[in-house]
Amino acid sequence: MRRADAIVVGSGPNGLAAALTLARAGLVVDVMEGSATPGGGCRTQDLTLQGFHHDVCSAVHPLLQASPFFATCDLAAHGVKLLTPRIPFAHPLDDGGAATVIGSVKQTAAGLGTDETAYLRTFSSLVRDADRILPNFLAPIRSIPSDPIATAAFSLKGLSSAEHLAGRFHTEEARAIVAGAAAHSMLPFTAPLSGAFGLLFTMLAHALGWPVVEGGSARVVDALVAELESLDGQVITGQWIRKLHDLPPAGVTVLDVTPHQLIGLAGDRLPIRYRRGLQHFTYGPGVCKVDWALDGPVPWKAEQCHEAVTLHVGGTFSEVAKSEADVAAGRHSDRPFCLVTQPSVIDPTRAPAGKHTLWAYCHVPNGSNVDMTERIEAQIERFAPGFRDLILAKVTTTAVQEEQHNPSYVGGDIGAGAATLRQTIFRPTVRWNPYRTGIKGVYLCSASTPPGGGVHGMCGDAAARTALHDLGSHPRQEANRR
Repeated sequence: MRRADAIVVGSGPNGLAAALTLARAGLVVDVMEGSATPGGGCRTQDLTLQGFHHDVCSAVHPLLQASPFFATCDLAAHGVKLLTPRIPFAHPLDDGGAATVIGSVKQTAAGLGTDETAYLRTFSSLVRDADRILPNFLAPIRSIPSDPIATAAFSLKGLSSAEHLAGRFHTEEARAIVAGAAAHSMLPFTAPLSGAFGLLFTMLAHALGWPVVEGGSARVVDALVAELESLDGQVITGQWIRKLHDLPPAGVTVLDVTPHQLIGLAGDRLPIRYRRGLQHFTYGPGVCKVDWALDGPVPWKAEQCHEAVTLHVGGTFSEVAKSEADVAAGRHSDRPFCLVTQPSVIDPTRAPAGKHTLWAYCHVPNGSNVDMTERIEAQIERFAPGFRDLILAKVTTTAVQEEQHNPSYVGGDIGAGAATLRQTIFRPTVRWNPYRTGIKGVYLCSASTPPGGGVHGMCGDAAARTALHDLGSHPRQEANRR
């Protein structure tokens, strides 16, 4: 058996990004993965019926296109094709219409009636400066912004709550756009930074779109693994790591795990103060997810919803705010906000001819074992009468089951930690460099580190760069000495 210079535990996008950054620097890298297939939340499986390809978690990838790490990857050379819908996202309303983000800021604003000017004022400059804002948003939190003015403008707007952001608008359509985008934060709408998600995801929709991967999100992972193997790296599946001493010796160890798993892996090897900080790390709400195989397209009442891959289903801003407040208070909403994706409207490879795939999740209290299928289906049926008649098969995954399938989803939290103001600045705990663990040669690279959740690979890239910095100018020689 060969001896690797570096070992990465976990093969989600961040783990693979760390592995590639180390391998590109000349290190021999082994990636250890407990599941039978690599990818973590970025996998695609036939969950319902044969021939219906469902993304296990990550399905829509606005941050992938914005990521400086993925800009270094020739995904197209490995067969990855991004499909970008004309309508990035839509939000159906009870009057049969929908709030829709489409095309340019000006085009979207023109459909918002009396809120046209307010929408232009809110998003025009952000979208114009998106290519200067996004690299800084995805950089380590303490790095010096390459464009301080544009970054500061976004930060000042984003510090406010979603409730405050929605206060700029009067129409239900404009306020619904804010609600759907802000709900990705999994925060109550009164919380600081919840507005930042509304700004960020709407800005991404205008600047880059919300694409899906033809054939499924697993194609991205396949491309990363292929490049890693071309650099003499390898992914070893079916290998659950319980303790750090279970790993073969290596100069560098990078862990794509959350604080909960890090404590279990390292135990008393962690410095006491650091371990105490990890113990206070807060996880966010969980999700209950449903995947459907459908006999035809979803019969949305709003025509715009037939083109959108991503739909925010939950009614008015006030309704969505109540749903998120219920979850924050530990309650299961009777009318939950649902994030819905229908990739087969733009990608016919996802299902047999004439058939469709659909998935949706709603937020639930962390650790919930409640099956929300009935409530999720009721919300979709509300805006798409006849939806239930199309169901050929379905699979529900509760928050507890999410963690059983992927231990990094603690309590069903797919974001690897609450996106609170404190945990945005100090993630996972108060530390100048959040990727060092206090154990020589051991680094943390999961979404529990900056910049947080999403398929962008930047947590892994930053952790690997920290490791390379610590190794010095001859990383492989130093790794071998360790």
